[in-house]
Order: sequence, then structure tokens, then C-alpha cells
Amino acid sequence: MRFPIRFSKLSGTGNDFIVIDHRRALIAPEEQASFARAVCRRNFSIGADGLILIESSEEADFAWRFFNADGSAAEMCGNGARCAARFAHANGIAPARMRFATAAGIV
Repeated sequence: MRFPIRFSKLSGTGNDFIVIDHRRALIAPEEQASFARAVCRRNFSIGADGLILIESSEEADFAWRFFNADGSAAEMCGNGARCAARFAHANGIAPARMRFATAAGIV
């Protein structure tokens, strides 16, 4: 894992998410679930409902990996998707009208 890791914290309809521009693969795949558990833990860390890793995609403007606070991977999260889209647009990763790849397919 490379440090420091820059992150943003976004909120969507009452859920909050830690969002990381992960296009340069800062966190090894085998460490992502435990990293999510650690950073999402409220009162001991940043605290959030989930972790969103924004990654490169050949088929869409970007891809995401979404982890629940317990470290489990999820195919989709509506509020998380809204936050991922906002982050990607605000950081010049995707245009206002975008498509992104999820484990459930292209959104």
C-alpha cells in the first residue's frame, strides 16, 4: 500500500462514503477488504457506510469497486453510485453525462 492515500468523503441521501481515485492501484486487491473495514470503522477511523475505489475502464468513463463497511464487496449501491459519479465529474475523470462499469454491468 502506498501512503499517503488521498480521499474524499461524500454523502448521498444519508449514506456517507470514502472515495479514492484508485486509477494508479494504491491498494493491493488482497488488502482492499481489510482496508475498507479499517477506514469505514466509525469512532476509530474516518468512518463511513462504504468505500468506493474509482478505477480506469476500457469500456466506460471509469470503473468502481464498492465495499460495504464490513469489507464485503457489493455489485451496486445507488447512493454510492451518485457519489462516485459526482467525484468522477468534479475531478475531471468523467463528463457530466457518463457511463461507469460496476460488477453489475455498465451504469
